[in-house]
Amino acid sequence: MKNCLIVTGGKLDLAFARSFLHKEVFHKVIAADAGLEAAEKLGLIPDYIVGDFDTVDPVVLERFQSIPHIVWEKHRPEKNETDTELARSRALTLGCGRVVFLGATGGRLDHMLGNLHVLYACLQSGVEAWIVDEQNKLYLLDEGKTFYREQLWGKYVSFLPYTEQVTAITLQGFRYPLNRKDIRKGEEAGLCISNELAGDTATIEFEDGVLICVESGD
Repeated sequence: MKNCLIVTGGKLDLAFARSFLHKEVFHKVIAADAGLEAAEKLGLIPDYIVGDFDTVDPVVLERFQSIPHIVWEKHRPEKNETDTELARSRALTLGCGRVVFLGATGGRLDHMLGNLHVLYACLQSGVEAWIVDEQNKLYLLDEGKTFYREQLWGKYVSFLPYTEQVTAITLQGFRYPLNRKDIRKGEEAGLCISNELAGDTATIEFEDGVLICVESGD
């Protein structure tokens, strides 16, 4: 399965990013606008550079323009899509089974919330997609999943409804189990926040809807 890395323009802990990249293999790299600056600091040569280039340092742009074989996709600033969304759309054309976003959480909250919605098109296309930073791994679920303690991003696992309602949630092997509980946006928000595995594995099952899942540590 091919993996695609998208580096976006949010705040990024470079030490974390270097450690993460050391353990992962990516077959395609896409830089979204100011994410190009982070890509340069990480020693990455993108296959694609996407955006309106209104926030990236012009000096960095000039340096990358001298590198052959990079595909440039320049868009007008007056557009309906964010630069991260444009990068995601390009990633979905490349036949990759997993897309990972770096730099998609820090900085402006409106961008972070928009990046959450960028994951949904990946889910609809059957592509696994994560947003990661030094503290969190965030993704969407439309079906059950088994969690393994040694693979978790941190101590906690939280679930929030992405769709208006998620029905018949059953949590087994968690410190706080549930049995066929429906949850809705804006109600009982704390019910599925900061859960923990009681043992080495735990499972979630549900009948309908889409969940936001966040694996996180303090």
